[in-house]
Amino acid sequence: DATTLDPNMHSETPTANVVINIFDSLVQRNREMQIEPWLAREWRVIDENTWEFVLQEGVKFHNGDPLTAEDVKFTIERILDPANESPQISDLSAIERVDVLDDLTFRIITKQPFPTLLAELTEKQIVPKDYIEANGAEYFATNPVGTGPYKFVSWTKDDRIVLEANEEYWKGAPAIKTVEFRVIPENQTRIAALQTGEVDIIVNVPPDQAQVLEQAEGTRVSKAPSARVIFIGISDLSGEGPLSDPRVRQALNYAVNKQAIIDSILLGNGIQVPGPLTSRHFGYDPDLKPYPYDPARARELLAEAGYADGFTVNFDSPNGRYLQDKEIAQAIAGQLEEVGLDVQLNVLEWGVYVDKIFARKLDGLWLLGWGNSTFDADGTLYPMFHSKAIFSYYRNPEYDALIDEARAVLDQERRAELYREALAILHADAPWIFLHQQLDIYGVSERVNWEARSDEDIWLYEASLKTE
Repeated sequence: DATTLDPNMHSETPTANVVINIFDSLVQRNREMQIEPWLAREWRVIDENTWEFVLQEGVKFHNGDPLTAEDVKFTIERILDPANESPQISDLSAIERVDVLDDLTFRIITKQPFPTLLAELTEKQIVPKDYIEANGAEYFATNPVGTGPYKFVSWTKDDRIVLEANEEYWKGAPAIKTVEFRVIPENQTRIAALQTGEVDIIVNVPPDQAQVLEQAEGTRVSKAPSARVIFIGISDLSGEGPLSDPRVRQALNYAVNKQAIIDSILLGNGIQVPGPLTSRHFGYDPDLKPYPYDPARARELLAEAGYADGFTVNFDSPNGRYLQDKEIAQAIAGQLEEVGLDVQLNVLEWGVYVDKIFARKLDGLWLLGWGNSTFDADGTLYPMFHSKAIFSYYRNPEYDALIDEARAVLDQERRAELYREALAILHADAPWIFLHQQLDIYGVSERVNWEARSDEDIWLYEASLKTE
């Protein structure tokens, strides 16, 4: 289920896939992942710290209020206000202010050169200033009003979210008139719902079921290489515990047979990664190699660190959020136990898991996927590892300095060089167990025209029914 319908107050894909259909961003990515104008019809760079944007004319929110530059200013400022605790704050932290020039024109003034501004803006939906100020943020989170192709109708928690077509949408009315997002965590229940015609698009089809759906009448499979990296996070990186020792963390990387997991559990639907980026991201270092599977080396490193007899560790995993997530966690727990660890595996419902993540109550090891759809190293290396970022448990001043410099340099060659250095540090320090790039597998009804995207967006404005 979504965790909120406030597009500025989340950082996870199930929520994003609902709100991107209710709200619009200033710019967005097409199917080839190229950035194109959206609510902003044009922009220009005044100087290295000043960007000027002009909005589309005649755009209205679902309640009839016109979209203006004041709504853009309000949106960016509420994300940046620490009191709001938006998980998106670090994405826009280089912005100093927004200056409104007239109803349709505004400037974004940055504290320093901001090379990923447009990429970040693809992920930031614009919200209505007057509506939120009149009703409050809590009301807005369950009664959203946007400018997007669909209007909010209802939300039954842990069951479904219902949307209806915005017939006055500025880009033209959607082809599909009613949309429901159903909450179906169990794989087999999702597949059965697709096969019986109860639903039309399902996520995270288990690889062994993809062939079944391809061969069955009325269903098909759509795949896309994702921007998402699946990993095991490590929260106890400082202090006196065993996970604070980089030798132990390296041992965990050697202990996990990533390729066997890809081959046997994902049936080849994954690509092993040497770090937190995929080859689709700017800043990826092709010379960095994944940790090989070497349980003997893992035991050596554990012994060097003083844990020859292993230790007990907590390990949390969601169920049904990522492709075969529970099964992957179970396999990894078994592999870690083979090198002497006592693994306490806890499989949690996604909503409970998200609450733990944002409350920073993760303890020990935790399976997660990070879908960096900015397609730039900054979209992972800052929020997941910089000491000031909300999701980071990692503290390394040398690393922080590299990322800070890369965030303020427009020269792409220099940025790539800085990211290579930063990735080398992460590889050696091993603050994650690096696993794989996810290949997304969707089940789709034959009656629907829709194909998977690499950014994981379920953008229904580009969908239609074949019967129409």
